[in-house]
Amino acid sequence: MRIRVVDAFADRPFGGNPAGVCLLEAGEWPDEAWMRSVAAEMKHAETAFARPAELADADWDLRWFTPTKEVVLCGHATLATAHALAADGKVSGRVAFATLSGILVAAVEDDGITLDFPVNRPFEVPVPDGLAAAVAVEPAEVYVTGELRDLLVVVPDEATVHAAVPNFDAITAITQREKLRGVIVTAPGSEYDFVSRFFAPGSGIPEDPVTGSAHTSLAPYWGERLGRNELVGYQASARGGVVQVSSSGDRVYLKGQAITVLDGELLV
Repeated sequence: MRIRVVDAFADRPFGGNPAGVCLLEAGEWPDEAWMRSVAAEMKHAETAFARPAELADADWDLRWFTPTKEVVLCGHATLATAHALAADGKVSGRVAFATLSGILVAAVEDDGITLDFPVNRPFEVPVPDGLAAAVAVEPAEVYVTGELRDLLVVVPDEATVHAAVPNFDAITAITQREKLRGVIVTAPGSEYDFVSRFFAPGSGIPEDPVTGSAHTSLAPYWGERLGRNELVGYQASARGGVVQVSSSGDRVYLKGQAITVLDGELLV
C-alpha cells in the first residue's frame, strides 16, 4: 500500500505539520486496530486514511488517527489528503470529504488549499486549578472551544507564547479532569495577526507543530477582537506554520500550502 508524508501548512520541506496519508481502494475500511498501528508507527500527530466515498454527497471518506486514538476533526491531515489527491490527479478544484465532523470541503487552488470547517466558538470559563503552573504562563483570559473542547488560554503578548514551558503530565491531568482535548496558548502577533501553540499530550501529541482544527476557534476569537474577518495566524512551534483564516456564520475557512516529502510503500 502506498503511504506518503505531507508537510501541511508549509511552503517548504520540513516546515508546517507532517501528516501520513494513505489513499485506499473502494470498499470496506481496513481493521481499525491496523490503522491505529500504522498511525503509531508513523508517529506524526495524525495519519489520514481516505477511500472513495460511499455517500452521494461526498467524493472521499476520510478518517484521522493520532498515535493513540481516532479523532473527530483534523485540519492539517485533511489539507495533506487533498494535496495528495490533487497530486495524483484524482481531484481538481473541489473535493468533499465525509468525516466524523460531517461533510468537509477542500478547494484546491494554485496558491494553496482552502478548508471549509465548522466553527468552534470559544466561551469564557474560570481558570482551571493548576493551569498557570502547567504551561508556565499567567493566563489573561481562558475559554473552552465549542465541541472540540480545547482550553484557549489568552496571554498578553507574543513573547509569552514563545516562553511557555509545558508540563505535559500536568496538562494531561487537567485535560482529563476537565474532559478537554488540549490547550491552546495564544496572543496578538507582531509579524502576524496572532500567534499560538497547541499541546495535547493526552491524545499522544505533546506539542503539535500546526493545528488546523485549533484555528476553528482562533479565527472567530481574533476576528472579533481585532475587528477583521480575514487574518493570518502563525503557530509558533519549532517547525512553525502559517494559516490564513476567515469565518462566516458557522463556518471557518483555513488556507495553507503543502508539500510531499516522502512517498513510499507500506509492506504490512
